[in-house]
Amino acid sequence: MDARYRFSCSTSEVDRELVHRWLSEQSYWAQGRKRSVQDAAIDNSRNYGVFDQESGEQVAYARVVTDSVTFAWLCDVFVDASVRGRGVGVALIEGVVADLEPLGLKRIALATGDAHGLYAKFGFEPLAEPWKWMTRQG
Repeated sequence: MDARYRFSCSTSEVDRELVHRWLSEQSYWAQGRKRSVQDAAIDNSRNYGVFDQESGEQVAYARVVTDSVTFAWLCDVFVDASVRGRGVGVALIEGVVADLEPLGLKRIALATGDAHGLYAKFGFEPLAEPWKWMTRQG
């Protein structure tokens, strides 16, 4: 990652308004998500960001839902279009994985429609037995 950016795992640094706008307006998975829902998700998750050192502005976000012992779900990963291609996404996921590593989690899951190559760099792979997994849509 360019030295212009820094990684943070501090929820207090999350620009909630910006993250909500990114996810509810620009993501393919959270279109129309209400701000109250996004705030509750932030409050009940581990949160990560990448910030421009000069301006202090947030340029990327991710959150993890976990029991902090056995399982985690990496979700809501978003990199601002203006900084894509600069290693920000790689630095974000590298920081997330490093933060979770000491927990000794058995499994970290995620779903992606377009960033398989990014996650593969950190050991993520398609499900070995996808027929065992199920979801219930709310």
